[in-house]
Amino acid sequence: MPIKNRLAEMQDEITGWRRHLHQHPELMYEVHETAAFVVERLKDFGLTDITTGIGRTGVVAVIEGKSNTSGKVIGLRADMDALPITEASGVDYASHTPGVMHACGHDGHTSILLGAAKYLSETRNFDGRVVLIFQPAEEGGAGALAMCRDGLMDRWGIQEVYGLHNAPGLPVGSFHTRPGPLQASSDEFEIRVTGRGGHAATPQEAIDTTLVACQIVVTLHSIVSRNVDPLRPTVLTVGTFETDSGASNIIPQTARLTGTVRTLDPEVRKLAETRIRRVVEDTASAFGATAELIWEPGYPVTVNSPDHAAFAAEAARAVSPDVDEACDPIMPSEDFSYMLEERPGAYLFLGNGDTPMCHHPAYVFDDEAIPLGASWFAELVERRMPA
Repeated sequence: MPIKNRLAEMQDEITGWRRHLHQHPELMYEVHETAAFVVERLKDFGLTDITTGIGRTGVVAVIEGKSNTSGKVIGLRADMDALPITEASGVDYASHTPGVMHACGHDGHTSILLGAAKYLSETRNFDGRVVLIFQPAEEGGAGALAMCRDGLMDRWGIQEVYGLHNAPGLPVGSFHTRPGPLQASSDEFEIRVTGRGGHAATPQEAIDTTLVACQIVVTLHSIVSRNVDPLRPTVLTVGTFETDSGASNIIPQTARLTGTVRTLDPEVRKLAETRIRRVVEDTASAFGATAELIWEPGYPVTVNSPDHAAFAAEAARAVSPDVDEACDPIMPSEDFSYMLEERPGAYLFLGNGDTPMCHHPAYVFDDEAIPLGASWFAELVERRMPA
């Protein structure tokens, strides 16, 4: 594989950075030590245009090419946060923080971008400007949105933006991407049902919220099968069901459900909310109960620009022969979607080998993927902004 020689030479050093970050994971926006480590490395590379505190704890740095006659500005993004998971990987560099683990490989993403940054700062073999984006709070905190709201794209004049994510199950050395929707939107909902509690032996005197909530669950699942075009992938899952009853002979006064909706189509996303609200309210009313839907919009669909996805695949082929530029989309969500709503660009998956899946306590990032990912970032820059 034509990994850039300099990045192959740096693999042990970058792996050291990655394992340090793995031992010191931080959650959401509280990535203070991680951000400080990133800034320290960037300064070691000789970079001086470094800004902290974007999106609360994000880091942005600029690398100038040998020239800037093109006027092009490319953003490269990596996420920094970990997950509230107790590690069970068995590696000798496991997390030192109880209950917190880099179970999604963001330590690998950050280190890959740092490796690309070191290479680009040494060679500067491009005509334009690279903006390095180290983002907090991808795991549920919408850190990408926070950085955008802090003026990320306009302040640094970013014209297009790229990112990657490791992919367990794909061979190390493989790259997968596609034009258009790549990852689903993610919305959460809570349903609160109120009836009339009572004794289980006299159900005629009560309004049974367990029965009402069960009927709501069953009817909700008809939305995907009967309201959504079957050619538009959609997932609706009710994840929790609880009542205020503490005994088998009590009909509960209230019930509470929570769930999620995933789709690759913004119009289906709107339809799902409308139909869920109708099902919840009308089903409860039919039984004499009341119900409230609390809808929490989450990350939008991650949509690759067709032209930029094709270019990302072209750069990947310069690094590896194993490139799929028409992969199937997946239903997990990704807040890089907010950046792609503001600027065209592309996101891709980097093979992580036969490891446990992301968000699993035994997940392990494969360090052999580091020079591949860093070479892809560097190749993007040198191809998009040739010196």
